[in-house]
Amino acid sequence: MILFLASRPVVPTVRRPQSGAARGAAPTPRTTTDTALGRPRGTGAASGPGPAPRTVDGTPAPAQQITDDRGPGRRPPRRPFLAPYRRLFAAPGALAFTLAALAGRVAGAMLGVSMVVMIATVRDSYALAGAVSATGLAVTAATGPLLGRLVDCHGQARVAVPAVAVFALGATATLLCVHYGAPAWALFVCAAGSSGVPSLGSMTRARWADVHRDDAAARHTANSFEQVVDEVCFMAGPALAMVLCTAVFPEAGLATAAVLLVVGTLLFAAQRRTEPPPQPRTDTAAGSPLRSPGLRIVVITFLATGAVFGSMEVATVAAVESYGHGSASSAVLALQAAGSCAAGLVFGALPMRGSAVTRFLAGVAAMAVAILPLLTATGLATLAPLLFVAGMATAPTMISGMTLVHRLTPPARLNEGMTTAYTGLLIGISAGAAAAGWTVDHLGPTAGYTAPATAAALALLAAAGGAGRLRRSPGGA
Repeated sequence: MILFLASRPVVPTVRRPQSGAARGAAPTPRTTTDTALGRPRGTGAASGPGPAPRTVDGTPAPAQQITDDRGPGRRPPRRPFLAPYRRLFAAPGALAFTLAALAGRVAGAMLGVSMVVMIATVRDSYALAGAVSATGLAVTAATGPLLGRLVDCHGQARVAVPAVAVFALGATATLLCVHYGAPAWALFVCAAGSSGVPSLGSMTRARWADVHRDDAAARHTANSFEQVVDEVCFMAGPALAMVLCTAVFPEAGLATAAVLLVVGTLLFAAQRRTEPPPQPRTDTAAGSPLRSPGLRIVVITFLATGAVFGSMEVATVAAVESYGHGSASSAVLALQAAGSCAAGLVFGALPMRGSAVTRFLAGVAAMAVAILPLLTATGLATLAPLLFVAGMATAPTMISGMTLVHRLTPPARLNEGMTTAYTGLLIGISAGAAAAGWTVDHLGPTAGYTAPATAAALALLAAAGGAGRLRRSPGGA
C-alpha cells in the first residue's frame, strides 16, 4: 500500500467543508506545499486515497479539470484566424515593400492582354498580335533567370532600376510604332526590348525569406499570402487591361501598365532596409540552380501546372461561349481565382503538417482530381461551382512548390531559383493555352477541359515520379 501511494502522481484537489459527522474527532487537515508543483495539498488523513476530488460547489470534478493547466486534459487556446498574417506584417518594413510591389505586379499581369488587344485592334490581325506576344514571352523566359542571378549577386535595387528603365524605353517605342503604323518587324524588336524585367514576385518572396529567415511558420504564411496576391493580380490585371483598351483607346492598356510597372518597381527598390544583402558568388552557388535534381523536379511539375492554368482559361472561355453566355467569361474565370485565394488564405493560417514534399504531392494530386468533374459540366450553373472547387486545389500546390524552391536553392541563388520556377510556369501557360486552343478547334468546346485534365495528370506523374529524389535532396524533407 505504501508503495502504491508513493507511485501515484500528486494531483491537486479542491478542499471543501466537511460536516462534523464526517470529520468526527479527527483534527482538521492542515495544508502544506507540494515542493514539486508549488501547490497546496492535503496531509494526514485527508491525503489518502479518499473520495474523488470535487469542485468548490461539491460536484465531482471532471477528469480534465484535475490535471495541470498545461497537461493533456486541457485544450490549447484557439488562435485567431488572422493571427499568422498579423505576425507576418509585424516585421518592420514588411507592409511597405508589399504595397510598393503591388502596383508593379498588377501591371505585369496587364502586359500580355494589353499587347494582344492593342495590336489586334489597330492592325486587325490576331496572328500578328499573338506572334509579337509570344516573342516577348520567349525573351522573358530567357532573360528572367539571368536577371535573377544579377539580383542575387548585386542586389535588388541595383538591377531592378536600370532594368525597368530599359523596359520603359521599349514600351514607349512599342506604343509609338503601333500608333504611327511602323513595319511589323519593328513590333517584334520593341517587344523583345521591353521584356527583360526582374520578377517583382520573386524579389518579394526573397524579402520575406530574409525578413523571416529564422521562422519557418512565418515563411509558410508568406508563401501563402504571395500566392493570394498573385491570384488577385491575375484577376484584376487582365480585366483592367481589357477595359482600358476597349473603352478608352487601344494603347491605353499598355501605357497604363508601363507607368504602373515603372512606379511600382522604383517604390519597391526604394525600400532598402528590407532588401536582402547581395550574396557573393561561391563554389557551392556556382552554376544554375537547376543543377539541383530536386529543383528540376519542381520546375518540371511547374511546367505542367502552368499548362493547367493556360489551358483552363481557354477551355473556360470556349465552354461559356458554347453555353451562350460569352459575356460572363471573365466572371466565371474569376471564380476559379477566388477559390484559389480562399484556399491560400486558409492554408497559410494553418500550421504546417508533414514534410514539404508530402504537402506538394497532396496538392498536385488534389489538383488532378478536382479538374476531372469539369469534363461533366453541361451548363453555366454546374461549371461555376466546379471551377471554384478546382481553383481551391491550385493554391496549396503553388505554396508548397515555392516552399520547396526556397529550400532546394542555395541562399546565394534564391532570386534566380524563384525566377526559374516562374519561367517554367510562364512557358507552361503559353503551351497550355495553345494546346487547349487546338483541342477546342478540332474536338469542340465541350472537349476543351481534356487539355487541363491531361496537363494535371502529367504534373502528378512528374511529382510522384520524382518524390524520392525530392526527399533525398538537401532541404527536401
